Amino acid sequence: QPLSPRIANYDIDVRLEPRKRLLHGKEILTWKNTSSDEITELRFHLYLNAFRNTKSTFMIESGGRHRGYALDEKGWGYIEINRITLLPTADAPLQSRYQLLTSEELSGISGTDVTHTMEYIQPDNPEHIHDKTVMRIQLPKPLLPGQSISLYFDFTARLPQPPFARTGAKEEYFFVGQWFPKIGVYTREGWNCHQFHRDSEFFADFGVYNVWITVPEKNIVGATGIQVGEPLMNNDGTATHFYHAEDVHDFAWTTSPEYKVFTTKAQDVDIRLLIQPDHKNQAFRHLEAAKAAVEYFQNWYGDYPFPNLTVVDPRRGAGGSAGMEYPTLITAGTTYGLPEGIRAVELVIIHEFGHNYWYHLLASNEFEESWMDEGINTYTEIQIMNDKYGPVGDAIDFMGIKLNDRQFQRAQYIFAPDLDPMLRRSWEYYSNSSYAINSYSRPGIVLTTLHNYLGEETMRKIMQTYVQRWKFKHPTSQDFVDIVNEVSGQDLSFFFDQVLHSNAVLDYSVDRVFTRAYDAGIGFDFDLAIPDSVPDTSGAEPNGDSVTVVMDTLGDTTGESDQPEKLYYSGVNIRRLGEFIFPVEVEMVFDNGEVIRETWDGKELWKKYRFVKPARLVSATIDPENKVVMDVNFTNNSKLVRRSSLGVNKLSTRWLFWMQFLLDQPEVINWVSFTF
Repeated sequence: QPLSPRIANYDIDVRLEPRKRLLHGKEILTWKNTSSDEITELRFHLYLNAFRNTKSTFMIESGGRHRGYALDEKGWGYIEINRITLLPTADAPLQSRYQLLTSEELSGISGTDVTHTMEYIQPDNPEHIHDKTVMRIQLPKPLLPGQSISLYFDFTARLPQPPFARTGAKEEYFFVGQWFPKIGVYTREGWNCHQFHRDSEFFADFGVYNVWITVPEKNIVGATGIQVGEPLMNNDGTATHFYHAEDVHDFAWTTSPEYKVFTTKAQDVDIRLLIQPDHKNQAFRHLEAAKAAVEYFQNWYGDYPFPNLTVVDPRRGAGGSAGMEYPTLITAGTTYGLPEGIRAVELVIIHEFGHNYWYHLLASNEFEESWMDEGINTYTEIQIMNDKYGPVGDAIDFMGIKLNDRQFQRAQYIFAPDLDPMLRRSWEYYSNSSYAINSYSRPGIVLTTLHNYLGEETMRKIMQTYVQRWKFKHPTSQDFVDIVNEVSGQDLSFFFDQVLHSNAVLDYSVDRVFTRAYDAGIGFDFDLAIPDSVPDTSGAEPNGDSVTVVMDTLGDTTGESDQPEKLYYSGVNIRRLGEFIFPVEVEMVFDNGEVIRETWDGKELWKKYRFVKPARLVSATIDPENKVVMDVNFTNNSKLVRRSSLGVNKLSTRWLFWMQFLLDQPEVINWVSFTF
């Protein structure tokens, strides 16, 4: 039974011409109008045209570089539409209809040629008049609500070299993504079909794909979906592989004669690894990470309703296709001799498989709400890495240095925490760094903070409910917030309003701590006797302070000794330095071992705590368990009454040494690149 609405269904025959990096394609799209509008035009993505010249929106915005990679001098790519025909057989079975439409037989089909209506448009940047990544065609007559339409495309595409922005070719290696004419999504506001921007990914409707892939017969193929039957050997040294995928919203494939194939199984999912020969000694790491990803996601968040997963290891020099996700097909990325304690392979595979939930099952609009895929995925990656490889050193545990994924993501976030709100169209962020931080690291840290606030059980139930209710749909940010409020039983709109719609920064500080001998009173209204020692007035309250004194019950002060118990007056001042409001715990420790914890709602600019006790205050700490990982400055979260500098120089020297060492490791730089 269909799991999705199956709005956009594709039959595609593609033939690879390796030496020229060309794809010769024929496609039938059957699209259903599920809206209440009469549709007069259709809009399509032509993503490969981002790489056809320096005047595309992508190249203008990126300056010709993406994730540190650039095209070769003659490595341009493109897609050209040769013919578009409106077919009369919209309701025919897909496979049987497809078999009629060879290039020789097309002339015998009584379709309507609509190629002449094709027009390139620039809905986001009208000034980019040379951008050809969005195309529209006019229909001869309106498509009524509930009606379907079938279109035949004849197209030619050239892959960029080397692989660039997730797709392309490098000698014998091909990774083919965003390669065919792909219809946009029709929403309540009309067509949602954006230009291909530097900082954007994808948005599409679900459907069924039947794809025939013809490549050199010695090549191994991996693709979205499952291979049906054995490859068909042709008479020209090529072989045709047939892949079928149901309830997916995209299709990508790869081919190379050099792949080494390894397989395993995780619960009910078959895992196939296509790895480069020079990396085959890391096959076990790849398979174990993929197994862990499948098992954690199914156990924690819900069923993965597909029978298989293919993991692709890009060849050397093809890193532009590493660290990417497509339905049932992901790319990883490694370097020769990567130490096991540097878990870049594991982190990337867990991250990319996670997209099969937040990007695939819950197909949110990555153009406009990128945090809902990348950010939620970063949060789940943090949790899985820590549970699988933690609690300390879950990302790096090498030569004495231990670093958690959560620490890495937090370091990215505090680098620039206030450039933009989290929710913004991907090409409208202040900078590429702001896009990355607000799409990946910041939402990962925001949701980790929420996890710590609500507790693991509640947060797990939130995520399970979100998956169950919104799978095979297009949820929005508000849909996620509604689930959080419903399951938690709290109105957390105040929290999401701040993270989604403002650039407010969370920073709480212990501003002042003191303790002094308690002055019971001397002077004309008290005992005029001169005390043995002058009270310490270093913590005297400034005039005008509003003070709330928390007094202990002093009890009986008459015992064998007539001297009253010695008391101390202690105080803690905490401040909210940022604009972000969130409740925090404050812990105060006394020298007799007593610990007091208070919760402050953080709404005011500051809060004071005062105590009279038979013990001195030792320290005060905000968020003692570091649950509020959104706090941009942990160094001001605690203070000792008496400071000590022991060990500071030693720790600083050690930290600088290890940071320099890590920054010299190419695998760590690759890890950062794969994550972003």
